[in-house]
Amino acid sequence: MKLILKYLKNYKMLLMINIISVFGFALVELGIPTIMAKVIDKGIANGDIEYIKTMGLIIVVISIIGVLGTILLGYCSSKISTNVTRDIRNDIFKKSQEFSHSEYDRFGISSMITRTTNDAFQVMQFINILLRLALITPVMFIVSLVMILKTSSSLSSILAVTLPFIIIGVFIIAKISHPWSEIQQKNLDKLNRISRENLTGIRVIRAFGNDDHERERFAETNKDYTEISKKIFKLMSISQPSFFLVLNLAIIAIFWISSSMINVGTLQVGQLVAFIEYLFHAMFSLMLFSTVFVMYPKAQVSSNRIQELLDAEPIIKNPENGIKKSNNEGTVEFNKVTFTYPDGEVPVLKDISFTAKKGETIAFIGSTGSGKSTLINLIPRFYDVTEGCIKIDGIDIREYDLKTLRKKIGFIPQKTRLFTGSIDTNIRFGKNKATLEEVEYSSKVAQAYDFIIKKPKKFEELISEGGGNVSGGQKQRISIARAIIRRPAIYIFDDSFSALDFKTDATLRAKLKNETKEAVVLIVAQRISSIMDADKIIVLNEGEVVGIGTHRELLKNCDIYKEIASSQLTKEELA
Repeated sequence: MKLILKYLKNYKMLLMINIISVFGFALVELGIPTIMAKVIDKGIANGDIEYIKTMGLIIVVISIIGVLGTILLGYCSSKISTNVTRDIRNDIFKKSQEFSHSEYDRFGISSMITRTTNDAFQVMQFINILLRLALITPVMFIVSLVMILKTSSSLSSILAVTLPFIIIGVFIIAKISHPWSEIQQKNLDKLNRISRENLTGIRVIRAFGNDDHERERFAETNKDYTEISKKIFKLMSISQPSFFLVLNLAIIAIFWISSSMINVGTLQVGQLVAFIEYLFHAMFSLMLFSTVFVMYPKAQVSSNRIQELLDAEPIIKNPENGIKKSNNEGTVEFNKVTFTYPDGEVPVLKDISFTAKKGETIAFIGSTGSGKSTLINLIPRFYDVTEGCIKIDGIDIREYDLKTLRKKIGFIPQKTRLFTGSIDTNIRFGKNKATLEEVEYSSKVAQAYDFIIKKPKKFEELISEGGGNVSGGQKQRISIARAIIRRPAIYIFDDSFSALDFKTDATLRAKLKNETKEAVVLIVAQRISSIMDADKIIVLNEGEVVGIGTHRELLKNCDIYKEIASSQLTKEELA
């Protein structure tokens, strides 16, 4: 509830109108039965036509007020609930942009999507019900109770007998539904995760013929979600018929007792009609309030999950007075860097030291799992070093403003990611206000221009979700063009040439050499041919530097490098 109250405070005026509207609604629901009782007992019983007409006019006025109150109530509750949900989703998205890779690993992408969509929707539904019913029902119940006592204290004993049954039922339903709601949301997380894995990995699933296995896995989780949902719906469906059963029994008891009271003249027919209306509104108010209680556990679970995400403190924090300007020396320095993943125990990088200067190309090579990608992910502060420090232009990267730091870097990740939109917008992602000439130039350097102009719409050709309508090599070249267009001080290529053929690879590297003369180039590669011309090659093995030097130097003094080279190059090339 703290989360909901926090956001409701932003809409005080609408809340005030909402509360006023509640009283307008209550006036109609309880005012009309009171007037009708007087019409029956005084107007109809005495044949007073003028009195009936006057009371009828009052009923019309009250009805108009009630209609306006109901419209305002619906408008305010809908406006507030949708606006609060919009604010929550904006804050979740904003928070997710601050998260480091560690937080994404902790929560899971599927769970974060569920919290943004389904959990926020559950909160919206609850707020809507809360504003419509949680304010009306106490007013209706209290006023109805007063009118019941005022109308007939003798018949009021029936309410005293029936109310405990309804109240106990409401609490039992709320108590049972809370753990079920938690299980339901977790199953929904699991459903989203499996769906996401299947949609993104459909080619692998089909290639290995595991369609049936995946269908069974989804069906099993879907069955679990369905079963728990059935339990919740069944529990909720019990509440309304149970209420009407209690109400009907109470009305039978009222008729039984009131018949003798009317005979002796202690109760009038109009009073009986009004009493039944008051009783109905008192009990119905409790039943409506039970809806709030039934929805509360699910909303509480969703609210807690959202709050957990919003309260999460990112491991990577932007310094308050981070450096936004520095001398453009163009140097990257690793000083005794050791790194252990937040959820790990063993360092994946140990005592790494090297310096890369402007105009230099530094390459990293090593066996799978040696820590190459992890090393270059430390430079944009996707993770922070455990020991030692990384300096850019002589300043510890932890002292930089994050945006300033990352603007210095042109990052081409190992897993190429293109966004839904045109090729042009994907390249401009590196520089928003780039001209068409800059877009074309960067695509030429990245060897993407030739295949782009062959597309029907050229640079306006749409990229489907995840870049599914372009090949792996084309995706890599667009991704490289995206980095080139921003003219960064540091280029990071994380195995970015793996999907290119040898000819394109060689041409691209030759073009890049002219383009990156005034920048630091860091390359992670598996191909020896991609890094042979590097100024310095760093060989990693199990997170440690086992060799630093040029291609020729490492062939002579680094066995691991020689072993990798021997597996890729001919004897003539090794000579």
